[in-house]
Amino acid sequence: MYRQRETNPYFLPPNIPPLEHAPQHPHFSPIPPEMPNARDQTHGSDSHFPNPTLPVPTRQQPQQHSGPQPYSGDSHLPTPVPPPRQQPHSGSRPHSQHHRHSSGLVQVPTRRKTQPFAWLVAGFCALFWVMVIVAGLAILIIYLVFRPRNPKFDITSATLNAAYLDMGYLLNADVTILANFTNPNKRGRVDFHYAILDLYHGGNLLASSYMDPFSTMSHESRFQDVHLVSSQVRLPLEHSQQLKKEVESGRVKFEVKGLFRARSNLGSFLQYSYWLYSQCTIVVTSPPTGVLIGRKCVTKR
Repeated sequence: MYRQRETNPYFLPPNIPPLEHAPQHPHFSPIPPEMPNARDQTHGSDSHFPNPTLPVPTRQQPQQHSGPQPYSGDSHLPTPVPPPRQQPHSGSRPHSQHHRHSSGLVQVPTRRKTQPFAWLVAGFCALFWVMVIVAGLAILIIYLVFRPRNPKFDITSATLNAAYLDMGYLLNADVTILANFTNPNKRGRVDFHYAILDLYHGGNLLASSYMDPFSTMSHESRFQDVHLVSSQVRLPLEHSQQLKKEVESGRVKFEVKGLFRARSNLGSFLQYSYWLYSQCTIVVTSPPTGVLIGRKCVTKR
């Protein structure tokens, strides 16, 4: 039977010679065999068909390398280009953090054990602040319940028994004062452990008097007689002349200053002590029967 001959060179089977197993370089892939040129083929030859008795050589798969492949002029496949390496930016995260995020794993930091000394300091601080808060609440409650007020000092009456100058600058004076101590609190007692009054004229100390301890109950006023006597007290020339003018005019001015140590008793377990400072300005008539005609007292804590 007649067999038709193939005349198109593109459909003719290639004439592939047997491959020799040559040693391969680890970085280069083997060069594929060249395809026969269609111009060299003769249309009337049957040698283009392979011999069925000969073994057909198999094409070996090229090894994949990470590096670039050598160029082959007869290769029909494009040479793979490795991706460019990205340089880390100045504000980028460390490689370890990038690897953790790229892999989807987040490492949880381990907790450190608190030392016993830290717990002890924290306990003392907490206890201290609790005590401060409790003390503040107690003071607030006591203030709202008792509403403590400072005692008051006043001069009810004063008498100028004598006032004259020896040699023109040595003062001799005799003054009697009726002092009034008032406790304005609704609850509690006030005890005066220390009380002293000083008599001044023009800033010059003339006499002092000490009073015995006493107590005042709630809403109670206590009166104390205080006798102040000065003898041969030297006065500056201008002050002695000022005193002569006041005695002649019938308006003699004195200052009385008091220092008191008081203690408020709001209960059997609630007591507190404090200092009181009083200052009074009195005006009396001329001796020997000088009486009080004006006064002004201020008491501060």
